[in-house]
Amino acid sequence: MFELDYQHAGAIAILTLKRPPANAFTPDGLFALQETVERLNSDPRVRSLVITGDGPKFFSAGADLNAFSDGSLEIARTVATRFGRAFEALQNARMVVIAAINGYAMGGGLECALASDIRIAAEHAVLALPETAVGLLPSGCGTQTLPWLVGEGWAKRLILTGERINAATALRIGLVEEVVGKGAALESALTMALRVVSLSPQAVEYSKRLIHQARNGIPRAPALAVERERFVDLFDHPDQREGVNAFLEKRRPKWTFSEFQEGQS
Repeated sequence: MFELDYQHAGAIAILTLKRPPANAFTPDGLFALQETVERLNSDPRVRSLVITGDGPKFFSAGADLNAFSDGSLEIARTVATRFGRAFEALQNARMVVIAAINGYAMGGGLECALASDIRIAAEHAVLALPETAVGLLPSGCGTQTLPWLVGEGWAKRLILTGERINAATALRIGLVEEVVGKGAALESALTMALRVVSLSPQAVEYSKRLIHQARNGIPRAPALAVERERFVDLFDHPDQREGVNAFLEKRRPKWTFSEFQEGQS
């Protein structure tokens, strides 16, 4: 279903969705994706995960619809559960997850990108949630994540009308953060991942959790209290002193996991 590679001494993991012809997801593939994300998340060396699709045409076309052809409720439950668990694992990962959308991102393929922290799309990419066209709905967190990113109006437009949008429109509505030339999405995502690796691991992890508090509806006052507590907590970590001293001394900081960052360009 996919290939896994590492760069910069394991600090960056590259997961390539690979199932010709359209990199579609199967129940077994989703389970393997969940396990892989959980394994990477438990490895402190991995600071960023880049996800892309194999080939120039597809990031992922979503679910393999052959699984639904007999209308089995048992299969439907399995598929929905595995989509949800795989993409929740991706969304809640400690690592910074960057989607390099190299082509069509349809249905579950777009939901995979939505579960990432940052999305970079090639200029020829096409994005859509067309599940209602086959009598289904997005079950990989799409109905909950998409409105957070683009607002209720555009979420309804994409899900309730099945509209396909191009990369330029996706950028305009906030569905992706950057659009690059054809074939350049992975390179741009890796450049961004390198910036992640240059930062304090603990500070990045705390910051990601705090941002997700806003998404998860935590009231503002307690969320701000946690923000201040995490700021103070960082002073108990050696990275804070190293970061400040490195800045004052005009040198590159050596973070806690600096031994895994050798080979950075």
